[in-house]
Amino acid sequence: MACWTPQAMKPLRDNLLILLKATVLKKLLNSFWPALFWSAIVIFLLSIPGSDLPEEPSFLNIPNFDKWVHLGIFALFVVLWCWALSLKKNHSNLARSFIWITLGGIILGYLMELVQKYLVPNRDYDLWDVIADGAGAIIGLLFSLKVFTKK
Repeated sequence: MACWTPQAMKPLRDNLLILLKATVLKKLLNSFWPALFWSAIVIFLLSIPGSDLPEEPSFLNIPNFDKWVHLGIFALFVVLWCWALSLKKNHSNLARSFIWITLGGIILGYLMELVQKYLVPNRDYDLWDVIADGAGAIIGLLFSLKVFTKK
C-alpha cells in the first residue's frame, strides 16, 4: 500500500520542481529576455554620470581599456539579439535581420554618446567610443553569422 505522507512525497515534489524550473528557465532563455535585459544594462552603464564612474584599477594597465569595454558591450548586445532572433525567425532572412540588428547596435552606440554629451553630467562625446561600439557590433554580427546561421 502506497504511503502518501509528506515525507514520502518529497522526492516526487522535488523532481517536479526541478523539472518546472528547468522548463521555465528554458522558456526564458528561448525568448528575448536576455537581449532585453542586456540592452537595459547597456543603457544604464552608458548613462552613469562621469563622477560616479570607478577609477580604472592600477592592475588593469591596459591601453584604451574603456574602448575594449565598449567593444565587448556592443559585441554581446548584437550576439544576444541575433541569438534570440535565430530561435524565432525563419532562417531564410536571418542574415538580413542580423545586419539590421547590427545597424541598430551601431545607432544605439552613437545615440548613447549624444546622450552622454548633452544629458549625462561629467560625460562627453567620444568619437573613439562610437568607433569601438561599431567595431563591437560588427564583431558580434560576424560571430552570429558564423554560429547562428549554420545550414
